[in-house]
Amino acid sequence: MQRCAGDVLLEVRGREAADFSDPAVCAQWVARTDADVVINAVAYTAVDKAEGDEAAATVINAVTPGAIAVAAAARGLPLIQISTDYVFDGAGDAPFGVDHPTAPLGAYGRSKLAGEVAVRDAGGLHAIFRTSWVVSPDGANFVKTMLRLGAERARLAIVADQIGGPTCADDIAKACFAAGAHLLADPSKSGTYHLSGGPDVSWADFAREIFKQAGMGCEVADIPTSAYPTPAQRPLNSRLDNSQTEAVFGLARPDWRLGLADILKTLGVRPL
Repeated sequence: MQRCAGDVLLEVRGREAADFSDPAVCAQWVARTDADVVINAVAYTAVDKAEGDEAAATVINAVTPGAIAVAAAARGLPLIQISTDYVFDGAGDAPFGVDHPTAPLGAYGRSKLAGEVAVRDAGGLHAIFRTSWVVSPDGANFVKTMLRLGAERARLAIVADQIGGPTCADDIAKACFAAGAHLLADPSKSGTYHLSGGPDVSWADFAREIFKQAGMGCEVADIPTSAYPTPAQRPLNSRLDNSQTEAVFGLARPDWRLGLADILKTLGVRPL
């Protein structure tokens, strides 16, 4: 499928043409594409399910991206790879820098970290963007869940001791296009970067802002992570230092509150 985004021609491949459970098929597509830049936004993101299905998560998040990276490197095509804050252990309360030691807490984080390593090892031009708490008008995500639950209940208990930067998918897309153009012009910019929305916030306060902008009266009660156990351990600290992204690509940290307003508008939710 092809469509235009401004002056950029996109060649978008869905699962029917690029099944990420089959690394060879995806690599073959990269070997044949007329694209100038390859962007991989595909991931196995079922964090809890990955705990019992790490092999499948690793194929989709690491083996296939590695095969794509090798194919892209062979053709001199820059690769933009989306990674995650889950490669860190969530310790402390300072934003993680791009060079901070990685120490994933679970299967999902391990699979994404393996994907980073595979992309780097391919030896081609790349920009790995670690991001966090991704939301958009599409698919299942925190914003849509809060809108649904907030319409059904007068009060919700939301985790308040996990802190991070909600990131709108539209801001990630813009960063990917910008990074691709920069890599084509200046290969020295190849490397790992962080891209997360600001300001940093708890899930509970994120929910409060969703309800505020949506004009919903749902009350939010703060609870600790320990009160909401999940199969996969979540990092308490998902703060990411975006300074390298701004310095190299000129991309200021996006304000997720503005992005949230756009999401609500797209969903037809009345903003305040």
